[in-house]
Amino acid sequence: MESRAAAVATDDERERTIREFMPYIRYTARRLAWRLPPGLSEDDLVSTGVLGLLDAMRKFRAGEVKLRTYAEYRIKGAMLDELRAADTLPRTVRDRINALKCVEARLAHRLGRVPDDHEVAKALGVSIDEYHKILLENASGLTLRFGDFDGRGGDGDGERDFLESIPDPAAKDPLALLESLNRRQALAGVIEVLPEKEKLVLSLYYWDELTMKEIGKVLGLTEGRVCQLHSQAIVRCKARLQRDSRRRTAERIPV
Repeated sequence: MESRAAAVATDDERERTIREFMPYIRYTARRLAWRLPPGLSEDDLVSTGVLGLLDAMRKFRAGEVKLRTYAEYRIKGAMLDELRAADTLPRTVRDRINALKCVEARLAHRLGRVPDDHEVAKALGVSIDEYHKILLENASGLTLRFGDFDGRGGDGDGERDFLESIPDPAAKDPLALLESLNRRQALAGVIEVLPEKEKLVLSLYYWDELTMKEIGKVLGLTEGRVCQLHSQAIVRCKARLQRDSRRRTAERIPV
């Protein structure tokens, strides 16, 4: 009974300590929010700060330093570690981006408007090309998580899921399907007017997947003659398709 009561007391004390430190945790998260990468939020920093506090409470030894001093150090350290772990950009690149953001904010405050590219580049002391390079470096560090888009939203015509709107790279879009259908129809029309033997050779070769030798046995022809008929059929199809394409192009061009 005594050990259980002690455990409850310890839990109560932990709860009370967390409540006492929450203002500092939120304040620190707010102060570090300007360094947040796209993948993290201020609430994530608050959660990290709470974990840092719990770690400090577990490792704290009375008599060396005060709990508040040690805990505040661990809370801020945990948040900084989280920010560094989430940052995919090298330190030098991140320093250039931070300098750019500071200059933009200073100019906006002084001018009373958003500064243009040339004004920011001049204030930074870099060329316009170098300024654009820094912007590209900043864009390369952006990370998006599918979890950020798992909410459903509607505009009056029902709910829609962002993830369901991502195109399948293996699927064909409607335009590609239509173009493929048109090509097949055009090719079928060209094959239809071929001489009967050439048409039969193409059918046996591409549809029935027979070899040239097997087609020769079916038609009573040598393998060489089958190859010749196949080549003739291909040449006729190409020529006819090109001629039809030129004609359609000419019909679309206004006189």
